[in-house]
Parts: sequence; structure tokens; C-alpha cells
Amino acid sequence: MVTRRQAREWAIMMLCECDLNPPGSIDGALSAFWEMQIDVERNSIEDGEYGVREAFTVKGKKHAASLVSMKEFAEQRIKGVLAHQDELDAALEPFLDHWQMYRLGTVDRNVLRLGAWELTYDSELPAPIAINEAVDLAKFFSDSQSGRFVNGVLDKYSKSLQSKKSGEGQ
Repeated sequence: MVTRRQAREWAIMMLCECDLNPPGSIDGALSAFWEMQIDVERNSIEDGEYGVREAFTVKGKKHAASLVSMKEFAEQRIKGVLAHQDELDAALEPFLDHWQMYRLGTVDRNVLRLGAWELTYDSELPAPIAINEAVDLAKFFSDSQSGRFVNGVLDKYSKSLQSKKSGEGQ
């Protein structure tokens, strides 16, 4: 079963790829990315406890449905971050404490963008969960210091969003 965590990992992989090698067409880049992920998934099923036939018949339907929904979940984030990248970068920079987005490592930069996108545009996701997911991604793809850095930046960003929302309600 594919999880939202895995979908976020895919989103970070694709966002880093786009950051380092901007694609001519995001749809073409996504298509190539998903083909690669399908090969990886197929290999993991073949190497798993079931044979290929059993994997697709015993758990395959549930797994395939999960894969499709998590692919959509990841693509929503990838396209959302790319569509709002300049806006997200500008919104995050005041919270970087004497740093600029372009000076950050590729992983940290894109984890911050994804976290900020989720905090800003995913109203169903509570802020602590969005921040925790971003911290876990930073630790997974980078190191524990990145996790602390991402936590601090996104916490400040989240608080600024909350104060803007409470100021609008008055």
C-alpha cells in the first residue's frame, strides 16, 4: 500500500529534478518520472514475499488503487509548488535568517517549498502535520540539521499565516 509519505517523497524527488534540470514540459517530465517509479515498484513486488502473479491478484487491486490516488496526491503537490514557486520563495525568505533561497541546498529548498505549499494551499492538513512531514522529509533526504532548520522556518511561516488569517477575520 502506497502512503501519503511515499507520495511526498516522490514529490520531493520530482521537485529536486525540476529545480536542477528545468523541464521543457512538466507533463513530459512527470510521464518519464512515473515510468521510472513503476519500474521501481514492479521490482519491489518481484523481490517481495509474493511472486508477481500473486502480488497483482492478492494485493494488487488495492495496491493499484492506492498507487493511482497517491500519484494524484504527489502530482497535485508538484504542480502546485511549481505554479507558485516564486511566490513561495518570496514568502519564505524573511524566515531564513540571513539566507536566501538560492543559497540553500536543493533538498532543503524544495522541502521548504513543499511544506509552505501545504501550509498555504491544503486547508485540510493541520499545520503541525505539514511541518512534521516536511521535517521528516528533510531528515530522510538530507540530515538531522536540515530537519531542525526546516522546522524553524516552517514554524515561523505557519505562525505568520495564522496571524494574517486572524487579522483578516477582525
